[in-house]
Amino acid sequence: MSQTTANAGPQPAPQPTRKPAIGFFARYLSLWVLLCIVAGIVLGQALPGVFRVIGDATIAEVNLPVAALVWLMIVPMLLRIDPAALREVGHHWRGIAATVGVNWLVKPFSMALLGWLFIGHLFRPLLPAAQIDSYIAGLILLAAAPCTAMVFVWSNLVEGEPHFTLSQVALNDAIMVFAFAPIVALLLGLSSITVPWNTLVLSVVLYIVVPVIAAQLWRRTLLRAGGEPALGRTLRALAPLSLTALLATLVVLFGLQGQQIAREPLVIVLLAIPILIQVYFNAGLAYWLNRRLGVAWCVAGPSALIGASNFFELAVATAIALFGFQSGAALATVVGVLVEVPVMLSVVQIVRRTRPWYERGCSLG
Repeated sequence: MSQTTANAGPQPAPQPTRKPAIGFFARYLSLWVLLCIVAGIVLGQALPGVFRVIGDATIAEVNLPVAALVWLMIVPMLLRIDPAALREVGHHWRGIAATVGVNWLVKPFSMALLGWLFIGHLFRPLLPAAQIDSYIAGLILLAAAPCTAMVFVWSNLVEGEPHFTLSQVALNDAIMVFAFAPIVALLLGLSSITVPWNTLVLSVVLYIVVPVIAAQLWRRTLLRAGGEPALGRTLRALAPLSLTALLATLVVLFGLQGQQIAREPLVIVLLAIPILIQVYFNAGLAYWLNRRLGVAWCVAGPSALIGASNFFELAVATAIALFGFQSGAALATVVGVLVEVPVMLSVVQIVRRTRPWYERGCSLG
């Protein structure tokens, strides 16, 4: 682990443990994603009753089957985190500053601008006039809170520094408690926002607190019983589980919305366009800022991904609380759910393939 000094230039951050060469399953992940999206839509049409039962299994708008799949995705990744190494996170302050700036000073406002431009003007003739403002509100809600759980998946796929990822997610959750409602109120022009606190608290507990505690207890047990070899064997055995759970999540999400996709395909596509633009814009901005600041690639990768992803559970719950289940705002947040995984996987690929370019820029800085 490299040492940092107070007056040094750009510092190389500690590199995570090198992962094995990418396997056949992971190499063709884009193909499996496409197949799972198609399978989800087809199954949603063919078995609406089954997916209705899955969709109804919620507490405070948090879907429990999806939460279980998220657990299967992130717990193996959290096993890698050594609590003693969290003290080194202070060395990554440039990455933290870039991520916080993009998440809270850029993303909600850029989405408001894109919603106004695309939904309010360019696409207005193609959309129901009565829902225009509601669609824009849903897009703003989607961008106003950064993702909590899935960023562990994205960070792992880019070999990101896991301690930075955990610390950044925890910081974003703390900021969200104070900043989400004022930012949404400002951008929507409302005097007050009814934040679904039960959804926010339950999501943080389910996706952060409980998995971190469970993973650390499991890690301690493995190290006590068999040391690093036992931990390594467990991580290798669990490696396929995360990707399998990710693909199963895609099937469930697209299955839950299969009928709506078939009923309103044009609206879904038009709402997806500003979401896609804001994801790539904010990911690119965070990535570029980290490069300019001389941040190591293993921190810049998760920083870009955290800067772009959305806390869709909170967005959906807030849209329903403010505008109703059948509103355009609720539909817009659901579109965010549908595009989240495929588009973030594409960002993962971009970050991985641009690593040589990124590191050349850092070395010149």
